[in-house]
Amino acid sequence: MKESQERKVDFRTTVDGPVIKKMYTPEDLAGVVLDTSLAGEYPFTRHIRSNGFRGRLWTMRLYSGFATVEETNKRYKYLYQQGNTGFSVAFHLPTQEGYDSDHPLARGEVGKCGVAVDSLQDMEELWDGIPLAEASTSMTINATAPIILAMYVAAAEKQGIDKSKLRGTVQNDVLKEYIARNTYIFGPEPSMRLITDLCSYCAQYMPEWNSISISGYHMREAGATAIQEVAFTLANGIAYVKAMIEKGMAVDSFAPRFSFFFASYTNVLEEVAKFRAARRVWAKIMKDRFNAKNPNSMMLRYHVQTDGFTLTEQQPLNNIIRVTLQALAAVLGGCQSLHTNSFDEALALPSEEAVQVALRTQQIIAHESGVADTVDPVGGSYFVEWLTNHIEQGVLDYIKKVDDMGGALVAINRGYIQKEIMRSSYDYQKAVDSGEQVMVGVNKFTSDEKSSMKLLEIDESVEKRQVEKLKKLKRDRDNSKTKQALAEVRRVAKSQENIMPVLIDAVKTYATVGEISDALRDVFGEYREPTII
Repeated sequence: MKESQERKVDFRTTVDGPVIKKMYTPEDLAGVVLDTSLAGEYPFTRHIRSNGFRGRLWTMRLYSGFATVEETNKRYKYLYQQGNTGFSVAFHLPTQEGYDSDHPLARGEVGKCGVAVDSLQDMEELWDGIPLAEASTSMTINATAPIILAMYVAAAEKQGIDKSKLRGTVQNDVLKEYIARNTYIFGPEPSMRLITDLCSYCAQYMPEWNSISISGYHMREAGATAIQEVAFTLANGIAYVKAMIEKGMAVDSFAPRFSFFFASYTNVLEEVAKFRAARRVWAKIMKDRFNAKNPNSMMLRYHVQTDGFTLTEQQPLNNIIRVTLQALAAVLGGCQSLHTNSFDEALALPSEEAVQVALRTQQIIAHESGVADTVDPVGGSYFVEWLTNHIEQGVLDYIKKVDDMGGALVAINRGYIQKEIMRSSYDYQKAVDSGEQVMVGVNKFTSDEKSSMKLLEIDESVEKRQVEKLKKLKRDRDNSKTKQALAEVRRVAKSQENIMPVLIDAVKTYATVGEISDALRDVFGEYREPTII
């Protein structure tokens, strides 16, 4: 039968991805030492657990937070009733950057892209009626992560729960902020001190808590390729492990609770191969470079969020299909927890209807698709195995470049990582603008129809109510105790002591995020991003 002319000159996974052959055969794996390990065996290419999802499904964790703690609390209770198995807190920008809701720089931002949390009072109300002993909570917070974790610990104590029983994750990854997201406060050196203080505190007192979630997601959102996402994330991971060892911690005392956070893009097979390669590379790094002995220290445990960058304002219902493919890739790749974006997120914060569809997407994959019934179901595919090897080699090449520069901190300060991502982002946008990279509904199969969806809007009264509540708190608390606690924060910040105990003491006096951040600013100063050309 005569073959039709091929649609493209070159087929690629993504714009900067490898050229894909028409078909892959055993010859494409010739000369390669194949990884024949089973799931649950080093280097964990196929899965970190021997039975994959047959025993326990991934945690279905929807990222949410908006307006006030009262409104977010209602959303959490709704999600819990719908079958959500873990909470993921989105904080508004002022909290992320160490400002209270009454600060001039917070004006117009209160409750807009996350929930406003200024004090322990807000943290208590956020979890009202939700027993933290039963919850698994992820908190996406970085520069102020030690303060927010201190509030969470104090709120749990108010519920009568010891911190050793708490389960969850705090992102606590500031290095990627300098690369891709910019919600930093302090420079790299004091930030690393705060990160390692939190990690070592959790290793000693919170054995069920993931003290860091080393994130590639935001780099992928900024335009990184799949290889760059994994390489620069693992390079940051290496920097954190080295910093902990330099702090005097044995690698197996903290590494089992290190976790990771990746994006899942729409090219399903590339994403599956990416996750398989990431597990393998990290296992080898921990075993060979850091001499880890505990298998748990070698396991790359990771959360996945479907890629918000791919969501479109045009024809927003198309986003349901994009998210489904991305979630499928995450599950086929063996994630430990998963957030599915809502189809209306290119337009506004998610509506309740869109959130339910996002959760149902995961539940249908889990219970109807069959892909969770066997471990690594696409393992052994000639193409997937070839692509896994290709991504692994690309990751190792980048890590060597970063190592040769002196590590992730040096590479970030030189702007190397940022420039590499900028280049990839530029290439991608050129491909979209030219039509080479098809975006359905954007540059192909377009429509002039306007969406009539009802969107979630944050009323301006939210800011007024939050500011009034904060002012009342500052009037009613024992300000002498708060002042004394903040002085202790400054003292410890100047010393070599672990800062977590004094932060917990400070939040118990209802010292606010902004006040504690200002106390740390007094000691550490503020970081200003260098110009990168």
